[in-house]
Amino acid sequence: MNLIEFPFLLPPPFRSLLPPSPHRSRRLPASMASSTASRWLRPEVFPLLAAVGTAVGICGFQLIRNICINPEVRVNKENRAAGILDNHAEGERYAEHGVRKFVRNKTPQIMPGVNDFFTNPSK
Repeated sequence: MNLIEFPFLLPPPFRSLLPPSPHRSRRLPASMASSTASRWLRPEVFPLLAAVGTAVGICGFQLIRNICINPEVRVNKENRAAGILDNHAEGERYAEHGVRKFVRNKTPQIMPGVNDFFTNPSK
């Protein structure tokens, strides 16, 4: 095995000691960069990008929400030193947020009009 052919096997400080390879450059060729962009920025990929972007957004929102306003998460050293608190009112306020209050009295259906149409055809 020749380390000049496989420079990634060397630790980073020793890679600079290797002679530069004439067939290998550090930058991507323009044709490869454009082919990568044309591969991933096609209209067929947009729904996938939208779904992944939405999932990342929801995860980020939940992460920030938990770090900022969850009563059980304590970032400060003073709050962590307090130990376990019996703070039921604050936990109730966190758990009973606006979305949960809005959805509580709704029927658990995505399209109730369509469901009623097909289950009750006499109407």
